[in-house]
Amino acid sequence: MTDAPQVLLEHHLKKLKLPTFQSEHAKLAQQCAAEGRDHVQYLLRLCELELIERERRMVERRIKAAKFPATKSLDSFDFKAIPSLNKVLVTELARCEFVSRRENIIALGPSGTGKTHAALGFGLAACQKGMRVRFVTAAALVHEMIEAVDERRLQRLQKQLTAQDLLIIDELGFVPLSKTGAELLFEVISQRYERGSIIITSNLPFDEWTEVFGTERLTGAILDRLTHHVHILEMNGDSFRLRQSRKAKSKG
Repeated sequence: MTDAPQVLLEHHLKKLKLPTFQSEHAKLAQQCAAEGRDHVQYLLRLCELELIERERRMVERRIKAAKFPATKSLDSFDFKAIPSLNKVLVTELARCEFVSRRENIIALGPSGTGKTHAALGFGLAACQKGMRVRFVTAAALVHEMIEAVDERRLQRLQKQLTAQDLLIIDELGFVPLSKTGAELLFEVISQRYERGSIIITSNLPFDEWTEVFGTERLTGAILDRLTHHVHILEMNGDSFRLRQSRKAKSKG
């Protein structure tokens, strides 16, 4: 019978979905008793632990839902390698207020200059601030939408994309789009215009985007929406991968 209250407590905490209460209450009770803390201080500490753990799990779920190819922080970004990049602006953007203002970021520059790393860093920061994020390459997004058309679920996919606080479209320009693909991508950009933020990375300057979208008219319409509220990151420099390869060869 002496175990009954303990068993009931475990049951109730499980039912209330308070796993940190469940795992920490006994240990914390001993600690607070040893420190002479009263029941209010004990409960406060227990609640704080539950909230910290709950937030950690929520961030983990948001990162998983974002489908990042890798988890990268802006803390590890090598700003010295791209001296032309505005570090003050990047640091400011990492606060993610641009998402609340529904502004966009376009990162332009040759391959290997850290555009994807920067986009991943912004995406991670947004997840940590409680925002819904989705990361996808331009080619994969277009492929996903064409499949959705064939399976008659395009509207559902478009709703999912529109619901994101931040949509990151990586590697625009690496693969020319079909007419259908370009039009579908335009629809996504159009639906998010002034409703949700987009980050786009591209190896092409704006005057070459017609090669991707096929017509000047469609390219103009896309750029008109993307650049209305935009922060442009010029990321020109030597490829990180090329430099690392050179370093490895010189050491060898």
